[in-house]
Amino acid sequence: MTAPILSVQHLERRYGARIGCTDVSFDLWPGEVLGIVGESGSGKSTLLSCLAGHQRPDAGTVTYDGRDVLAMAETERRRLARTEWAYVHQHARDGLRMGVSAGANVGERLMAVGQRHYGDIRAAAVDWLDRVEIAEDRVDDRPSAFSGGMQQRLQIARNLVTGPRLVFMDEPTGGLDVSVQARLLDLLRGLVRDMGLSVVIVTHDLAVVRLLADRLMVMKSGRVVEQGLTDQVLDDPQHAYTQLLVSSVLQV
Repeated sequence: MTAPILSVQHLERRYGARIGCTDVSFDLWPGEVLGIVGESGSGKSTLLSCLAGHQRPDAGTVTYDGRDVLAMAETERRRLARTEWAYVHQHARDGLRMGVSAGANVGERLMAVGQRHYGDIRAAAVDWLDRVEIAEDRVDDRPSAFSGGMQQRLQIARNLVTGPRLVFMDEPTGGLDVSVQARLLDLLRGLVRDMGLSVVIVTHDLAVVRLLADRLMVMKSGRVVEQGLTDQVLDDPQHAYTQLLVSSVLQV
């Protein structure tokens, strides 16, 4: 039987007396997209940060492909973040190097995993720009010359060029207008399917998880209050908080 690619048990992160997240447990299966939703302050971003290694949890375990992530040496975890993992920031500027070209942004990640042939790196960069709908003639432009939506697509290309197995996404469509969001979501859905990616995506937007996520966790005050198949949770929410989230969206 297939083993989970990511297994989380009783994860907790506190800030003094305040709970960031507590007693969070779940398994993520290969090729599965898990959505985590909740209002601001619910703990979803803290959880994602702990999973991705940006913060160290106070308790619990994180196991990736059978390996104890929290027991890894920092060098091993950094290598993992460059190769088998990827992290898509809400604000593309946090995930890009704004002072180098679009092609260099994509190429740098390839160089980080050992590729050295300039022609091959540039060809891969051009190919990935095309895959995220950025024209080849923009390969030497800097990200500052791009729109917000193009910057986000460039960040996705930079992250996915090395073929990671596990991708963390923090509000990837946040701050973009509706038409740009729709285009980006369509692009992400295709890439996730074509590459067989395992994804943990945090968002406050239920339309995003409806489109992308196989399974859904709802967080409130640092705790998971409901989880299940996405359509099941959204169409027949059991917890009062989930019902409130869904109804508030429907009333907009």
